[in-house]
Amino acid sequence: MNLTSGFQRIYLASRSPRRRELLTQIGVHFDTLIFRTGNRADPETDETPLPGEAAEAYVLRLARAKAEHGQRLIDWRKLMTQPVLAADTTLEVDGQIIGKPVDSVDAAAILKRLSGRSHRVLTGVAVDFEGRVETALSISAVRFRELSEAEIRLYVASGEPMDKAGAYGIQGRAGLFIEHIAGSYSGIMGLPLCETGGLLKAFGYPFN
Repeated sequence: MNLTSGFQRIYLASRSPRRRELLTQIGVHFDTLIFRTGNRADPETDETPLPGEAAEAYVLRLARAKAEHGQRLIDWRKLMTQPVLAADTTLEVDGQIIGKPVDSVDAAAILKRLSGRSHRVLTGVAVDFEGRVETALSISAVRFRELSEAEIRLYVASGEPMDKAGAYGIQGRAGLFIEHIAGSYSGIMGLPLCETGGLLKAFGYPFN
């Protein structure tokens, strides 16, 4: 049931160009909220997993935290009130959460670990508006073929793995590595469109 209406745009609390492209694909009008990163990063969006935290709980917690922090920024900056959409993506291998690589050595190690086997990609999505927060979870399975040392080295040298969970982007050169997926292609990219559309509809977004 649509409980809220009367808005034509949302805020996207993400720097990801892939999420911007996906929202544009489904006709959602949005403005981008930028969080601080590096040494000045906001503690509310710290991506460090909690001890013993499951991957499902991790991505949902971070997506919700980012959406809620986005609403606080709107208040602080006295911006127009609109829903805030946020998302977080991670990989899980052998029960371990795999985030973005810290450097090229780490990226190569992650890719070597993914080579010739399956892993899970989890994306949590959250929308915060007028004191109400709703979340959704997308889980997909991805299987890599065997990768050679040379392939890993060349891919890391391209720079593509460095800002991506699991050290690869399915929409880029790493598409050559993937034998099979089961789940949401857009979810693996970082914003599952089916779940995202459902959340926005629940808040009354005027899809035409």
